[in-house]
Amino acid sequence: MNLKPPSSSPLTSNSNNPFPATHSSLTLHWVSPPHYPSSISSPTRPFRLLATANPPTNPTSDLSLAATAALPNEDQKLLTLLRQRKTEEAWIAYTQSTHLPNPTCLSRLLSQLSYQNSHSGLTRAQSILTRLRNERQLRHLDANSLGLLAVAAAKAGQTRYAASIVKSMLRSGFLPHVKAWSAVVSRLAATGDDGPADALKLFHSVTRRVRRFSEPELVADSRPDTAAFNAALNACANLGDTKRFLKLFDEMPEYGAEPDVLTYNVMIKLCARVGRKDLLVFVLERILDKGITLCMTTLNSLVAAYVGFGDLETAEQMVQAMREGRRDMCKILRDSNSNNSKSSLSDGDVFEKLLPNSVRANDCEPPLLPKAYTCNPRIYTTLMKGYMNVGRVTDTVRMLEALRHQDDSSSHPDHVTYTTVISAFVKAGSMDRARRVLAEMTRVGVPANRITYNILLKGYCQQLQIGQAKELLREMADDAGIEPDVVSYNILIDGCILVDDSAGALGFFNEMRTRGLAPTKISYTTLMKAFALSGQPKLANKVFDEMLNDPRVKADLVAWNMLVEAYCRMGLVEEAKKIIQRIKDNGFHPDVATYGSLANGIALARKPGEALLLWNEVKERCRVKKEGETSDPSDPPTLKPDEGLLDTLADICVRAAFFKKALEIVACMEENGIPPNKTKFTKIYVEMHSRMFTSKHASQARQDRRIERKRAAEAFKFWLGLPNSYYGSEWRLEPIDGDE
Repeated sequence: MNLKPPSSSPLTSNSNNPFPATHSSLTLHWVSPPHYPSSISSPTRPFRLLATANPPTNPTSDLSLAATAALPNEDQKLLTLLRQRKTEEAWIAYTQSTHLPNPTCLSRLLSQLSYQNSHSGLTRAQSILTRLRNERQLRHLDANSLGLLAVAAAKAGQTRYAASIVKSMLRSGFLPHVKAWSAVVSRLAATGDDGPADALKLFHSVTRRVRRFSEPELVADSRPDTAAFNAALNACANLGDTKRFLKLFDEMPEYGAEPDVLTYNVMIKLCARVGRKDLLVFVLERILDKGITLCMTTLNSLVAAYVGFGDLETAEQMVQAMREGRRDMCKILRDSNSNNSKSSLSDGDVFEKLLPNSVRANDCEPPLLPKAYTCNPRIYTTLMKGYMNVGRVTDTVRMLEALRHQDDSSSHPDHVTYTTVISAFVKAGSMDRARRVLAEMTRVGVPANRITYNILLKGYCQQLQIGQAKELLREMADDAGIEPDVVSYNILIDGCILVDDSAGALGFFNEMRTRGLAPTKISYTTLMKAFALSGQPKLANKVFDEMLNDPRVKADLVAWNMLVEAYCRMGLVEEAKKIIQRIKDNGFHPDVATYGSLANGIALARKPGEALLLWNEVKERCRVKKEGETSDPSDPPTLKPDEGLLDTLADICVRAAFFKKALEIVACMEENGIPPNKTKFTKIYVEMHSRMFTSKHASQARQDRRIERKRAAEAFKFWLGLPNSYYGSEWRLEPIDGDE
């Protein structure tokens, strides 16, 4: 059964990526987060193809007259309204119905609400799903309506909710349309944390089920197409996983999916992610060799890649070549490679298969572009971002002025260009000049967007001008008609932290929820940071508990670490250790930040015995396994300690006279290229331990017991360069008789 939406649906778009990454004004009520469906129907139901499952009712299909007449009066009225596309009236009729409408009405209503692409439509569609879930009637919905709801949720930014719908469909034996499940894969691939990995898992879940059918035509609508592969390849690129990228790339012919220009644009991203600048030119040449139509996005991706590598010279050469109408872009990039050292070849075998033309590059001349390409504002803006990143504000402004005086109006600066200049001024701390650029945008008729205002908000917060930030927030909403989003409030919450205003941070957090904006992981973690820095660990814990209960976000190690930090700042070591145990129980491994916070808490609480236990754990994590030594997959990864952690542990051990452990720690510091602060440790030793082992009245038994400690102390003094027994001289704090 095909998933056939009306012509106005994004599913009928010919674009390779029918789900553009636009921000929705979706409102999510804090008190009632959406329920994620666990299963559409009984888990014992056998796997069934979409076409053989409960026959889905397309939004455009109609029941026969006889079937319609047999419906209850309320269902007849509801179906008539839906046929007439009176979705609002149909929703009212649904809410006033005294019984649950039949599957046809439910599926059609869910589909039409999803098509609205609005917050209210999505919320209503979700309420239908929640009701059916609670009443164990999810089987009344067909695959088309569920797929369209997944698309609507993905477009609205509710990626995890959309993914849960697709997964439940798969568990229930439905195969979603490729446009539906690939939309979710595309969104997951672009999100942070585990998003790219989850995208690949979902992609393989679908393709594994598709492969079960010996007749491909039975699952033709669910088979991955080029756009679906591009979404999965983008996930690999974001992960920097070259081997999985190659594996997916090699699978494309199996499904009749041909690589297109977007596929190679993603390959450019992969090369940039793994540091293979030398291969960028060969991606461009591969596109030309295969006769794929080049697009401006490819050229912009190349400029962005060189900017990311910090190679502004090559990026400038590309822009200048386009300004001059030259077609020898490949030669320019090859010459750039010859002037720079080659990158690491650790992934050579993979890229030799992805880009076979890179192996025989010296055997042929670099190809010419099929035509001359003119720079657009996007490419200029990308180069301007490169100038901004290295602090070349003057060059950024000069390029803006040059664009203003271009004869071709299509090359005039747009809102992205102006926003880049504003970012440069904000980064330089020049808020007055940034505001003048905003005023210039208004004067020339280029409207600022939410990103522009968020950058200005961040600038004011970094300058500790919270009052100005609040005023800009008002101007943003009242004068520009742009409602702040969750990013705006995250910036303001962080700004309150900089001025030590935890109450203000909480106020902005609550205001955000009052506006119906769903807090993100950053929102929760930032508010936890406010309470941690103000010495309120219990409030930080409450925020964390709310985060755990919010199905829209997933607590990561950063959030756990912030909770550990909150308790350690108050010296509450036992509470912090309990949280670290919970971290391990939840499948995470403590990292350097976790151990660093705990070490600081131990130092504050003056519990040197805890420092010894912590050092033993850190030392075990730092140990590199020998060749041939077996490892358990559940073992934590090798830890790379930093200066803060080791210096704190060494400080505790020196103060507590644990010199043997202190020597172990400073040895670890030297092994990791961290120079120990001998001056600080010498001062601590002189002030606290210079009179150790000098008592003349200690019993022989006591003297024998402390021999080992004395040897460790002498060794530590030797490391510090102080007089010690190894030098055969006596260390004294007071002057020797006769010395002045």
